[in-house]
Amino acid sequence: MITSVAVYLGAAVAEIAGCFAFWAWLRLDKSPAWLFPGMISLAVFAFLLTRIDSGFAGRAYAAYGGVYIASSFAWLWLVEDQIPDRWDIIGGVVCLTGAAVILWGPRPA
Repeated sequence: MITSVAVYLGAAVAEIAGCFAFWAWLRLDKSPAWLFPGMISLAVFAFLLTRIDSGFAGRAYAAYGGVYIASSFAWLWLVEDQIPDRWDIIGGVVCLTGAAVILWGPRPA
């Protein structure tokens, strides 16, 4: 369980950082040099998702969605210096709850 959480958090940081590199280039007028680390970061993200202990990719990706949403709010706060509002927090909790149900819900053997 702890390993899955760590992998999901690492994947979220890698994906958000990779996407932000493209955002910085296209929306913040940063150098195209931002693209190379962005692409590396996105490759790390994809690799990390393959490390999730799930019999099916779709289930691993679905559970990751909740972690991604909550991590995006952390990025908003820590990197972009914008405090998430109560609706962001409520939505993040709902998404994390859904991710937990998907990932750790009892399944028939």
